Amino acid sequence: MHAVKDRAPSPPAARPPPRAACRHCGSPLLTASARTTGFCCAGCAYVHRLVAAGGLDQYYRLRDRVIAPADRALFQPRDYGWLATRQREAEGAVAGVGDPGQNARAPELVLDLQGISCVGCVWLIERLFEREPGALRIEINAPLGRLRLRWAAGRFDAVHFARTLQSFSYFVGPPGAEPAAPPESRELAKRIGLCAAFALNVMLFTLPTYFGMTAAFAYARLFGMLALVFGTLSFLAGGTYFLGRALGAIRDRALHIDLPIALGIAGAYTGSVYGWFAGDTRAVYFDFVASFILLMLIGRWAQVAAVERNRRRLLGRQPAPPRVRVDGGTGTPPAEVAVGELRAGQRFEVPMGHPVPVDGRLADGAAEFTTAWINGEAEPRVVRAGQRVPAGAVNVTRGGVWLEALQTWSESLLAQLLQTAARPGYRHRWLERVIRGYLVGILGLALAAGAAWAAATGDGPRALAVAIAVLVVSCPCGLGLALPLADETATVAARRWGVFVRENDLWARLGRVRKVIFDKTGTLTLEVPALANPEALAAVAGEDRRALLALVRDNLHPVSQCLLEELLAAGEPGEPVAGALREEIGWGVSLGTPAARWTLGRPGWRGSAAAGCHLIDDKPSGTAETEYCRDGVVLACFRFQETVRPDAPVEIDALRAAGREVFLLSGDRQAKVAALAAELGLPPEHAVGEAPPEAKGGWVRGLDRRDTLMLGDGANDSLAFESAFCRGTPVVHRGVLEQKADFYYLGHGIGGLRRLFAIDRARARTQRWILGFALAYNLAAVGFAAAAAVNPLVAAVLMPASALVSLAIVGLGMRGVLRA
Repeated sequence: MHAVKDRAPSPPAARPPPRAACRHCGSPLLTASARTTGFCCAGCAYVHRLVAAGGLDQYYRLRDRVIAPADRALFQPRDYGWLATRQREAEGAVAGVGDPGQNARAPELVLDLQGISCVGCVWLIERLFEREPGALRIEINAPLGRLRLRWAAGRFDAVHFARTLQSFSYFVGPPGAEPAAPPESRELAKRIGLCAAFALNVMLFTLPTYFGMTAAFAYARLFGMLALVFGTLSFLAGGTYFLGRALGAIRDRALHIDLPIALGIAGAYTGSVYGWFAGDTRAVYFDFVASFILLMLIGRWAQVAAVERNRRRLLGRQPAPPRVRVDGGTGTPPAEVAVGELRAGQRFEVPMGHPVPVDGRLADGAAEFTTAWINGEAEPRVVRAGQRVPAGAVNVTRGGVWLEALQTWSESLLAQLLQTAARPGYRHRWLERVIRGYLVGILGLALAAGAAWAAATGDGPRALAVAIAVLVVSCPCGLGLALPLADETATVAARRWGVFVRENDLWARLGRVRKVIFDKTGTLTLEVPALANPEALAAVAGEDRRALLALVRDNLHPVSQCLLEELLAAGEPGEPVAGALREEIGWGVSLGTPAARWTLGRPGWRGSAAAGCHLIDDKPSGTAETEYCRDGVVLACFRFQETVRPDAPVEIDALRAAGREVFLLSGDRQAKVAALAAELGLPPEHAVGEAPPEAKGGWVRGLDRRDTLMLGDGANDSLAFESAFCRGTPVVHRGVLEQKADFYYLGHGIGGLRRLFAIDRARARTQRWILGFALAYNLAAVGFAAAAAVNPLVAAVLMPASALVSLAIVGLGMRGVLRA
């Protein structure tokens, strides 16, 4: 493990000043420029201005204190052709149905929605919809992330509404396929509702016994029978959930936390049934059975619902094999086919912004592609006719390009990267040992106590009652209710810092992580280069500024994306200049009008070298310059550089100080990876560059000892993801890694990762306290039960009391991370 430099102890610090927060999302402001503007990123500044200009300021009074920063994908052109098609189909389905007047049916669409997080989002989307011509009704299911729209046919434009939502950082997609089975939380909620009703009825008919009702009372037998009926219904509705999971774990030869819960439920119910039929009230615990089942279901629902909520924040877009337009030959129009039907030798089209599905050869002309998905190199490269384009390269040329397929989809690297490998659930062996010891101990004590009473008194029913009492009072309330609640509380605390847990077993694995592996481009650095001299852009005004907007709008080149963000964040320059746009591959883009011609591209392409722009050779620093001219006169020289996320040096230093090794693993050039490692203070041997996807996966497998955490953002990280013990991603708009990740995080820094580890430490500490209390409680309670000093009333009091104490421990143990 790399040694961490010794540091001199810091003097006691005064209370830190209030944290500067983004005016839009509430995220911490990490840089001096952010603190000056009041916004963490260009996206938040842009959305805040739209909200204010639209008179929608109430959004900020309704939203949560901290929300996700505006996703920079809001600036990127998106293909909504699928939405236009669905709108036409919806309107065609109701055409001529009903009367032409108010009784006519309104077309309807259901869409998935990404970005909704609070009641403020619901309010804002509703207001935006109301302003659309022809809008009739919108229904928003925030927990499911789903929209239902109704509109007046012929007046509403669904694509325009989708683009409006995108400008506010909400993204719509086709509705995901309905799951084969309802979400687990929904099934648990149904069980909770039934078991709550059954538990209340059991209590209703059991309480008279505690207040002195004797067997001689006229309705005593009826009340007892009703308690049996409702207790049995509770057992069937809720207890079978835990029994089924426990039996499944036994079949898999694993011990699960549901096993002691199932044992307590089955023992108490069986003993109660025996007691009722035998007329021995000492063994009747139906009130305990119903209450215990209800509490266990509530704890499990809280845990499951939190994880499902985080998953539903994402569009259901696990990529399926795409469809492509294939050249039908002379005189035949292009046909759209599934990419799986693509054959080697066929010509196919790749629209702007789309990845190349299979290895291909550019058919004619020239085009620009970025291979960031494949090797982490964000800078586009020029491809000319006849040259090979690898699968996964993204077309950033204006308009579509035609390629000749060199392979089939099944042979494509992209197909391999998009596959989702099944991942076995992690077995928490430490907890398994605790459960095993608990089960063996309780069963042994129950049998020993029952046998001792039978031998001493010869009273079989009394001995059985003692054995059941031992099982009942030792019920695993702390394990069954408090431990899942600690996990759910940790999930909520992480969400407040923009980290969203997707897999239930992440917390069980996170404590083992000792090696953190970062991808470079888009993970440790920002996705697009940063403008190093914003003053140059500020000096461009008037018609020249509007012409620049026209040049960079709907352009996926990283330089154009950066300038577009800066332009829109600074304030709308007005309507873009209308003119003829033309792209010269490898040089730049131009805009022509009768009055002037503007160009944006490589230094020296259209402007004078004396203006100060210089063609910079490719260097590890990633610096580059772009020239903006009007009629050959240089208006501005923009400098760009690859930028490390603002808090990366501090966060990586903190990870290493905590005893974790940090590695860089990238497909980018070794020189750039080594330069970044040196900037971050990492040893050279921890920086691996020029690694293709297959090599990344193999490298992680060689390093992993069930102790690695991989952070990546592109399809090239997919195989490494599947080899890592834990995995996370900062990108949630590409539809690749977020569906494979254990967690994802939002924002422009990586501070959420260290916060995740801190939350896990608090969770683990809290669970140790819970186990300690459970041990002390069980030692005392089992002792009294073995001495036959526990009757049904005492058991009924001890069980919820121990549960309340366990919950209080969770509240105390997790208070710090919830307040942070």
